[in-house]
Amino acid sequence: MEAKHQHQHQFQHQYQHQHQFQHPQHPPQQQQQQQRPSKSTRSPPGGQGSRRRRWGRRRWWWRSCWLWWWWWWWWRRAVDFKLEGHRCYKEKKFREAIGKYHRALLQLKGIHGSEVELLNQAASRLTEEQRRAVESTEIECYDSLTACLLQSELVNYERVKEYCLKVLGHQQDHFKAMYRAGIAFYHLGDYECALRYLRDAKSREPTDTNVLRYIQLTEMKMSKSGQPVREPGKEALG
Repeated sequence: MEAKHQHQHQFQHQYQHQHQFQHPQHPPQQQQQQQRPSKSTRSPPGGQGSRRRRWGRRRWWWRSCWLWWWWWWWWRRAVDFKLEGHRCYKEKKFREAIGKYHRALLQLKGIHGSEVELLNQAASRLTEEQRRAVESTEIECYDSLTACLLQSELVNYERVKEYCLKVLGHQQDHFKAMYRAGIAFYHLGDYECALRYLRDAKSREPTDTNVLRYIQLTEMKMSKSGQPVREPGKEALG
């Protein structure tokens, strides 16, 4: 038995001697140092999330500034086209003025191909003051277009009516739009609508001679065609 135990001890010692370089035993402190990450590699709590939030805020700020600049450039170009139209109108170049006003309106509508998405994003961030500026420019362009069309040799009264109604859709008490809409309806043969718009214009400017003259012409046309001419007070009741 003693010889057997001695043989097993010798075999175990020989096995450990053969494999001691294949499985080195590290000291306990060295093992703990390898398992524990160094302080320099560990990120502070919430550090990565904070950086992402800061980057998101900066990105939103730059995008907002860029969209605002883009809106300003786009609106400024519309104003420039409108001013060029005014200059052409004063020089009695009505056809050129009409083209300039149309360019201004196209710029306001933002229908230049790939610009649509950008302008829609910019429009969603417009302030109330910016919205009023866009609306005012649009009203002025449509109003100036009707003035140019009425100066043409062959007046397109259907287009005059359309533009006047657009102006009145934004500003119901616009005197020139009411008066010109009355003229357009008169020449289109819709005397009842013409009389209504002309009377609305008269309520704004009671002494305007052009309005009074067209009211008389409209009432005469209605009398000749057998249409009843209603009194201004009874018109709303009827």
